[in-house]
Parts: sequence; structure tokens; C-alpha cells
Amino acid sequence: MIVHLLKICKYNTFFLCIGLLNFISCSTDSTTSESEEDMVEDRVVVNVDSSFFYTGDGGVTITTIPCTLSDGTETDCYQIVTSSTAGDHEMGPWCPNTITDNADAGGIWLEGGEVYDVDGSFIENMAEFYNDATWKMYDDEGNIFITETEEDCINAANPNVGDAYENFCVECIPSYITNLSQTWVIPISPVYQNTGVSFATGPGDGANVPSTRGIALNGIEFSAPAPTSNILSAYTLAPFDDAGGHINVNQGYHYHAATGYSTKVEQEDSHAALIGYALDGYGIYELLDSNGDSPTDLDEFRGHTDDVRGYHYHVDSAGNNNFINGLRGAYAL
Repeated sequence: MIVHLLKICKYNTFFLCIGLLNFISCSTDSTTSESEEDMVEDRVVVNVDSSFFYTGDGGVTITTIPCTLSDGTETDCYQIVTSSTAGDHEMGPWCPNTITDNADAGGIWLEGGEVYDVDGSFIENMAEFYNDATWKMYDDEGNIFITETEEDCINAANPNVGDAYENFCVECIPSYITNLSQTWVIPISPVYQNTGVSFATGPGDGANVPSTRGIALNGIEFSAPAPTSNILSAYTLAPFDDAGGHINVNQGYHYHAATGYSTKVEQEDSHAALIGYALDGYGIYELLDSNGDSPTDLDEFRGHTDDVRGYHYHVDSAGNNNFINGLRGAYAL
């Protein structure tokens, strides 16, 4: 354009040309001053879609309420109340009964980035698996020691669990949480923050960062990583079911890994399916797309942007006992 204007200068006054060139120069500077990231975030904002949630069994109810976000934004949020039990898939089993049981009788365990079937053989070989002869979770007939009551479930889940539950497989079942509900509040329209918050920060350090990562489309909590080292140090095992979830009486049923069992919304462009929303309202998607590929450009929170979904997250691999690493958007207080 500047070359074109210089040609016009042959036929116009000097001052007219200088004015036109200054105008172009100022316009160009204004355009380049805005970062590419800001332009992308301004262009695509995808609201939470309440119709995606599984509400068929009445276990999830959604209402709209006014809310204030962590950056001071006053807006509308969805209040999601859930029975803390999954209505779209079976929960359990968790612990096999004997050391001869196959994988169908038990759940899974997450260790070192891998997913292991908690079958009879896994229980039988825990001493070898952890290189610790103290592990022996079964009797001489091969019957596995399993918590049998709600009281046992509560006691075995206590961080200060005593020797009475050493070498027990901890199994808390849905009947223990029939009167429990959980309430989550997430902004309908996510608000991008140039500086997000890491879950590693935790409460304090200038930010009251929530520990819950998000909500699955069936209303179940995407929880913080399970404290597996604490569980193992007490010589107990609290397996997850094949869906990546287990139960305690305070949280109800909750996930520690995404394994493909819960409600999902497939994408038309081969992108990974939507499986839930983070507490900032941004979508959480599976790790792999329909071609089996994972994204390579995720930020420190496990998020990135595209023209269809705007900013969104992809879950970590199931074996990592993790979903996402932080919140890019403002969250409800």
C-alpha cells in the first residue's frame, strides 16, 4: 500500500503524501500492538452448554444463579447439584474376592503413569510389585481381605489409619452415600485470564485455588490426584473402578482418571470428545482425537485454543492420576 501511495505522490502535493503515509504508519502500529493470543481469545468464547449434561435419572439438576468470579466479574453461573453417584455407567467393582479372580472382578490402579488391572494376580504379587515383603492382602486360602462395612470404609480412609486395616483392600460402595449431594458453581461464559492459577499453588500464596478440577457431564467430580502414597504407606489399597472412580463418604463417587466410560459429546471435526467442564467454565476434552493423536501445543494448564472450541483443556493420560494442571479462567468464589 505504501508503494502505491508513493506513486500517487507524483501527482499530488508533498504534504498530502506525508499525511497519507503517516496515517498508514499509525494504523499498522495499532494493529500489531495487540498480541495474537488476545485476538484469538476475543474471537472465540464458547459458553457451557447445560444440555450436554446427563440428567436422565434425576441425579443432576442445573439452575442459573448470579455469581462473582475470582477476578471480580459479576455474572451468571450454573449451579449443578449432583447425587454424587454416576447414572450413566455402573460403579465398581473395586476389589477382587480371591487371588484367582480375573480383571472383571476388580478395578484398576494407577502407578508410574500406567494403568494396572486390580485382578487376583495383582493382589497376589503386590510384595513383588512394590518390592516390600509386608504386602500380603490374602489368607492362606487365597481370600482377599476387603473392608465390609461403612464403618470399615470410613476407618480405612482415615489418614491416620491404624494397623487394624493393614493389608486390606478398601472398598466403599454406593449404598454408603445414598443421602449425599454435592453442589458445584461454574460460570456460564468463561472469562479468560492472562495469568491463570496452578493447582500446585493450592490455598494461600495469594490465591484460594479450588482443589476440584471440574465436573464430568454426568455430574461427577474430576477430583484432585488421589493420595496414593498415603494409601500405600498404610499398606492399604483403594482401587478405582474401570471408569477411574471410587467412593468416600465425604466426596461420594468421584473420578481420578478419565478412561472413557462417562457421558461424552463427540466432535464433528475428529477432535477429542467433550467430557466435562473445568470450574472456570472451559471445556474439558479427552486426550486423544478420533485418529488416536494427542495435542502437542498444550500450555502449562493442559489447555490450548482453536477456532471452534475457543480455549479448552485436554485431560492427562489416565495412568498419571491427573486431569488438568490449573485454571486459565476465572472461577466462582
